Amino acid sequence: MEIDIRSASDIGIAVRAARKAQRLRQDDAAGSIGVSESFLGKLEKGAQSVQWGKLFQVLDGLGVRVIVDVPDEAGELFAGEEVKRYARVGRAEKRRRAREDADES
Repeated sequence: MEIDIRSASDIGIAVRAARKAQRLRQDDAAGSIGVSESFLGKLEKGAQSVQWGKLFQVLDGLGVRVIVDVPDEAGELFAGEEVKRYARVGRAEKRRRAREDADES
């Protein structure tokens, strides 16, 4: 089911609904996802300031997908930027492995 998200409050409602649909208590869900119960509570209440990484960790943990509908022109630019980002991440990972290998020697 697709839900139109327009605010932090809407995300909170979606997270709470997904958790409750799985019959999970807040503390159990937080523990299994790897975030604090406090963070999950703030998220469900629609806190205006949350950590993006943890937000997506919770969404993934509850099986919630995020789809962004952008104009076609922006989609084309996004695809190009995404390729560049993955290339940067790949280079950074290669450097990290090289440093670890050098440290082990």
